[in-house]
Amino acid sequence: MYMIESKGGAISCMLLALLFLGTWPAIMTLTERRGRLPQHTYLDYTLTNLLAAVIIAFTLGEIGPSRPNFTTQLSQENWQSVMFAMGGGIVLSLGNLATQYAWAYVGLSVTEVITASITVVIGTTLNYFLDDRINRAEILFPGVACFLIAVCFGSAVHKSNAADNKSKLQDFKSLETTSSFQIETNPVKGKAKEGTAAFLIELEKQRAIKVFGKSTIIGLAITFFAGICFSMFSPAFNLATNDQWHTLKDGVPKLNVYTAFFYFSISAFVIALILNIRFLYWPVLGLPRSSFKAYLNDWNGRGWSFLAGFLCGFGNGLQFMGGQAAGYAAADAVQALPLVSTFWGILLFGEYRRSSRRTYALLVSMLFMFVVAVAVLMASSGHRK
Repeated sequence: MYMIESKGGAISCMLLALLFLGTWPAIMTLTERRGRLPQHTYLDYTLTNLLAAVIIAFTLGEIGPSRPNFTTQLSQENWQSVMFAMGGGIVLSLGNLATQYAWAYVGLSVTEVITASITVVIGTTLNYFLDDRINRAEILFPGVACFLIAVCFGSAVHKSNAADNKSKLQDFKSLETTSSFQIETNPVKGKAKEGTAAFLIELEKQRAIKVFGKSTIIGLAITFFAGICFSMFSPAFNLATNDQWHTLKDGVPKLNVYTAFFYFSISAFVIALILNIRFLYWPVLGLPRSSFKAYLNDWNGRGWSFLAGFLCGFGNGLQFMGGQAAGYAAADAVQALPLVSTFWGILLFGEYRRSSRRTYALLVSMLFMFVVAVAVLMASSGHRK
């Protein structure tokens, strides 16, 4: 199997993972805003997410002189570590599933800010102690503090931007009481400019999840649930690959990254498949009912959904490869996905267009703190012996 042995190689994996993991949520949001049901999108995403893990396992998991390789470990008595890996996959799948609904309620940028910050604060602390403090605490925890500051700015950005949108929709009674009937009886003529009230109304008519008239508290609750789930998957994977609790029998090798990632992705796939098929027939949050046949016939945005799955799968794999080499606490730097997702949110969805100067100032401050956090966390990288 192929092993990352240098600090530079680990940081390269983390940076590439940051790009991939910050891009796939934007693609999922794109399909929802074009009216595709999130259940359909997530089923497609799940398939290629698993395929990415299989590709990594049978390529990087088999090449190179290091042993044992991926296929050898499939027959070893390592079920204790396998359970940790599969547990990590389950909580990641639940978190990803929750975020696709949260994006509609509070926006791509705010969702990523809150979930990433919760993940880093809890997950990084757990990984630091699990990895026997191989990361430099005097550098690592100031980086965590930067994430905390970033989430404060993120909350302020959301509040300010919501006020901006409410002001744009002042022709309606209020944003909270705007109904679907009012939207349908106030049609928008021509293509609306991004950031205008007409654009917000047109978006509401097209998207799959209707959010006007619904409290953002729902979205924030879903977002915090996702953040808790995300904070658990990396420590679980760490336990799977390093056996800090000594659950394996004497003489049984620890799971390598590729074997652990394979089992991790299998469990994520099974949970996502079960829940999304259920949501087809018993949808949540007012979504229309669908069927497995309707899903198979829905090719609108399927290619984008497949791409999102590949990006997430390869991004997770790169994060784990970097974490195994330099410490999983440092690898949590990839959770600064708002750096990437905010860029896509502005470019693809017109988020923050025609917003107030206060919103722009808070947005720049938030992004700056994430840049600092990434630099500091990566500087804390250690070396696993």
